[in-house]
Amino acid sequence: MFTSDISQDQQDLQACIAMMQGGSKTFFAASRLLPLRVRGPAIALYAFCRVADDLVDLAGPHDDPLPELRRRLDAIYAGTPENHVEDQALCWVVQQTQLPRHWLDALVEGFAWDADGKTFESLEDVHAYATRVAGSVGAMMCWMMGPRDEATLLRACELGMAMQLTNIARDVGEDARMGRLYLPREWLREAGVEPALWLQAPQCTPAVKSVVARLLEEADRLYRQAHHGIASLPPDCRAAICAASLIYAEIGHQLRRQGLDSVQVRTVVSGPRKLVLLLTAWTQAGWIRTATLPPDFVGAAHDMVRPGLAPATPNTVLSEGSARGYFPNRSMTQRVAWVLELLERREKIKREKETVFSRSSTTRAVEPVRQ
Repeated sequence: MFTSDISQDQQDLQACIAMMQGGSKTFFAASRLLPLRVRGPAIALYAFCRVADDLVDLAGPHDDPLPELRRRLDAIYAGTPENHVEDQALCWVVQQTQLPRHWLDALVEGFAWDADGKTFESLEDVHAYATRVAGSVGAMMCWMMGPRDEATLLRACELGMAMQLTNIARDVGEDARMGRLYLPREWLREAGVEPALWLQAPQCTPAVKSVVARLLEEADRLYRQAHHGIASLPPDCRAAICAASLIYAEIGHQLRRQGLDSVQVRTVVSGPRKLVLLLTAWTQAGWIRTATLPPDFVGAAHDMVRPGLAPATPNTVLSEGSARGYFPNRSMTQRVAWVLELLERREKIKREKETVFSRSSTTRAVEPVRQ
């Protein structure tokens, strides 16, 4: 049976930190927004998720990485992790927080949907995808912050979903050039766009813009619902998560101001605007209140959160001592200034793959026919 060794835990977490610094600078910077007690578990979790994502993405046409990932999760949850620093660090997180496995299984399934080229006909299909690749992360982050009640976890899941819908709306062109389409296909058909034909020659048309606008409206609805859950987070986490929500939602607002063209242009939020939103979040964090009306949670969020809950699970907040020594401490203002971009790495990978895809397509176009 695996027994926790603090010295080894430190080494494993330091290795994960090095992994983030070397290959995922955006997430490592984003992690500094979190209070010290959450930063270690968050980076350990992200390191495993990154490796799992890469393993699925880089699999050959006849490879099936899912059994390997499930075997590794089996070992992690049995307390006997395999000899990978990310597995050993995640095992430490599981032991410290009793992190439900269901959410990790769902995240891996979402990665597999990407690799398999799954299509999304309805908004409910897109919701199901967003809960796996982002809502699960929101639930796990909430769990590690401390809250274990269903309502707060559902709101955290919805925040992750909202961020993913924003990503989808922003990256329509980048996704299309890799042969991927995450907009609801039935919405496109209702607007007079045939998805298969459009993917052959992606263009920004009024019809496509109308679908992007419609998806942003759904994202905004989820941001509003999730906002009420911030009041249920520990006080040292509220400003950072509020900033994350406001800044990510601003991507959608900026996309609207730019004319809803996410086929030819990739929308970004300027540094000065991020600073304004940071200060707004700092002001709002202490005044956020939970909703007084009965909540209207998204069905896909229920499907994601409920299987991960044990009956009457109490809130558990990690102590600062459990993570002290792994990261330099900073004031909340300094941490929030880094700006939370938790999902940015996945979008960077998409852009890198788009470049590779374009190059390979060009190579095939000029390659002579072999006799």
